[in-house]
Amino acid sequence: MSAEATPLVQAAQLAGQHALPLFVGVLAGLLGLTGAAWWALRSHLVSRVRSALSPPLTMLVCMAIGFGAIVAGAWVFAELAEALQAQADLGRADQALADALNLSVPRSALQVFATLTVLANTATLTALCIVVTVGLVARGRRWLALGWVVAVAGNGLLNHTLKQVFERVRPVHDGGLVIADGFSFPSGHSSGSVVAYGMLAYIALRLLPPRWHLPVVLFAVAIAFTVGASRVFLRVHFASDVVAGFGSGSAWLAVCIASSELARWHRGRSRAG
Repeated sequence: MSAEATPLVQAAQLAGQHALPLFVGVLAGLLGLTGAAWWALRSHLVSRVRSALSPPLTMLVCMAIGFGAIVAGAWVFAELAEALQAQADLGRADQALADALNLSVPRSALQVFATLTVLANTATLTALCIVVTVGLVARGRRWLALGWVVAVAGNGLLNHTLKQVFERVRPVHDGGLVIADGFSFPSGHSSGSVVAYGMLAYIALRLLPPRWHLPVVLFAVAIAFTVGASRVFLRVHFASDVVAGFGSGSAWLAVCIASSELARWHRGRSRAG
């Protein structure tokens, strides 16, 4: 490591040198936290809120939680965008991580990530959007289908707009496994996987029996994180691009779920009236 490297750059170099075990550890920790949070919410918070509050107040609490998720996701994105524009240290750390990955990750692992990253390709998400929409309409869930289409298509438009605003050049990726063009910040695969598979999990929570709820949520988290990580391993995105994509995608997903729940609550009141 260079003696002039800042702590952030040094941390990025170290992370790149131990990237695969770090990826496995972070993924395991993320799934563990998700499971613990799910258990706490379902076992304590949700039951207490429902027993203590009327349905309108329960909806307000849920909307407040959704608003908090929106703010958190937007804050992560805004902080990264400001850091990229205000200081070069984050850019140097991004490049240091990419360089370390190029030297430390075997091609066999890169081939696995090249296969997994396809889960959030534009063609894959388009096909998934069409199949899920047709399935929901066939089941008479037209409003849910509309929310699904707005979530997936809206995120694509949002990500394209943000890329044009920041115009960040991609890292050099000459491995030959994946070729990506266009601007880099934020990562469309990262935001797309969060929104598409997160919204798919929300739909599953609405339609499937409770015993499937936690496995579906864990599956969605695992896919979103793995796809985002694959973009860094394949060096078609910098790490900050991926984190920003997670932030913007989480914010948009929270908007879509909160809107769907509000519309659902309103339709229920209209039918009751």
